[in-house]
Amino acid sequence: PVMPSCEPGPPAACLPTKTFRSYLPHCHRTYSCVHCQAHLAKHDELISKSFQGSHGRAYLFNSVVNVGCGPAEQRLLLTGLHSVADIFCESCKTTLGWKYEQAFETSQKYKEGKFIIEMSHMVKDNGWD
Repeated sequence: PVMPSCEPGPPAACLPTKTFRSYLPHCHRTYSCVHCQAHLAKHDELISKSFQGSHGRAYLFNSVVNVGCGPAEQRLLLTGLHSVADIFCESCKTTLGWKYEQAFETSQKYKEGKFIIEMSHMVKDNGWD
């Protein structure tokens, strides 16, 4: 099998007509929006697969791209009270999950500034086999 290269992507003329704010390198395994294929996160940024979203399983990421943030609000989640902001795909506006703005319990502080994306909104791209 041919290993993916870290060469820059195809020339601009070969790119799809829909453009996103950020493109992740072709050499990385990535997660994309299932609805519009916008890149969302590199696999390297994945912290945990054992989270629960509003509608099923979710992944916790250190950082994401092509994502907008709504206003923060306090929510009582399974692990206690948190200040969270809904996040959405900047391309198709689908709500993807949330960003942890503040955790009120010491044991949950590691989540601050991190992002939850629900599995139902992501597809895996680039060299997962």
